Amino acid sequence: MNPSSKLRPDTSRRDFLFAVGGAAALPLLNAYAALPGAESNPQRPKNVIFILSDDHRYDFMGFMGTPEFLQTPNMDRMAREGLHLQNAFVSTSLCSPSRASILTGQYAHKHGVVDNNSRVPAGTTFFPQLLQKKGYETAFMGKWHMGHNSDEPRPGFDKWISFTGQGVYFDPELNIDGQKVFAQGYISDILTDHALQWLQKDRDKPFFLYLSHKAVHAMFKPAPRHLGKYENDPLKYPASMADTPENYKDKPDWVKQQRNSWHGVDYMYHGDMDYDTFYRRYCETLLGIDDSIGRILDYLDQHQLSESTLVMYMGDNGFCFGEHGLIDKRHMYEESMRVPLLACAPGMIKPGSTIKQMIQNIDIAPTILDLAGITTPENMDGLSFLPLLQGREVPWRDAVFYEYYWERNFPQTPTVHGIRTDRYKYIHYHGIWDIDELYDLQNDPQEMHNLINNPEYKNLIESLNQRMFDWLEKTGGMLIPLRRDTGFRAIKRKTGK
Repeated sequence: MNPSSKLRPDTSRRDFLFAVGGAAALPLLNAYAALPGAESNPQRPKNVIFILSDDHRYDFMGFMGTPEFLQTPNMDRMAREGLHLQNAFVSTSLCSPSRASILTGQYAHKHGVVDNNSRVPAGTTFFPQLLQKKGYETAFMGKWHMGHNSDEPRPGFDKWISFTGQGVYFDPELNIDGQKVFAQGYISDILTDHALQWLQKDRDKPFFLYLSHKAVHAMFKPAPRHLGKYENDPLKYPASMADTPENYKDKPDWVKQQRNSWHGVDYMYHGDMDYDTFYRRYCETLLGIDDSIGRILDYLDQHQLSESTLVMYMGDNGFCFGEHGLIDKRHMYEESMRVPLLACAPGMIKPGSTIKQMIQNIDIAPTILDLAGITTPENMDGLSFLPLLQGREVPWRDAVFYEYYWERNFPQTPTVHGIRTDRYKYIHYHGIWDIDELYDLQNDPQEMHNLINNPEYKNLIESLNQRMFDWLEKTGGMLIPLRRDTGFRAIKRKTGK
């Protein structure tokens, strides 16, 4: 029996391994803890560069072939020289909650940043603070966007470069270590310039660089050198985009209603831009991120730092382009919750390899801490996938969980909880009179046929529903935020239907 088939992703690391075989798992527990130890792997890099983009969906990379005309040579290079984590997900598909989950290793209901307005609770620890204590020199550059529009320096970073809110694509005002500085040029290039300048610093410590791009957040504005590159390339529209009775059969009412809203294809972003232009500008804006990745990789190669540095690239959440008639993110459909995740580290990662296990944004912090030889704190929900990067076989989760909380300023999408296994996805909506959703991702990867009312799946639905509520109970997620800073409301376990 595959040990992971007995495990639940809401267990602690110790419970995770004891589930395999009780006390007999003690040797495995000790071996698992020792696998990524600093002394046990001389090929392990000591430095880390984590590059984050905004709203980059999982399949929009050249080597993925979606869309066919998109060229991302440097993302392709990372996949070719490193590896592609094929099943990477966020636990909440929204900027602030996802970014907080990356920095804390926690689900949104635990770290408290449940929407783009929630402030980071006092006393929150970001994992770079632990790196600092370990002797790392750390830097943050780019979009912070957690809690409020302040660009003030945050704990955990020796170097700080940021901007307020979403920032702007051209000629931004930056906060550089507490000082306001006006910069001229394109934001993706400017942030990369600062990153390279910081990397050039003489240092006798290992380093951690968190390069957090504004792109590709709407409204999309590509660098002048990329504007119009895909103007004449034909587009392919997703099958579920058509406004037909068949496409909306057994779909929740809110999905159909959202079609003509700010997050729907018929009136997206207040109707300021047609779909085709919107789509092409997104692809062109993404090229600035690809250039940034290439410049970072080239610098590491040129200065003999590649062998000692792990580089990871990730999106903070996905993005729909017409699937189910929707634009943007927030919901639990694949295009929203899946993200690109690439990693390269010559000497540690086998070139051209892939990881099929399900990874989440809550796993980033434990993995980087693991690389630095720091034990994952017990309050973190994520798991280190460092052994997977090293090509080692370890017990792993068989499902990921998802949560999204209704936003007063964007009321179109309801509160969502759900669970996704390697084959099935169960989506549960809180607080609305609507149907839930179940999809067989193996036979219906585009999620066009909701099986929630099919009696053949009754037992599966009940099982997934139970696992979802077990996860919420065990991790402290049985409270729904009412609105910003006004408390919570308890939710009750409901049967799956």
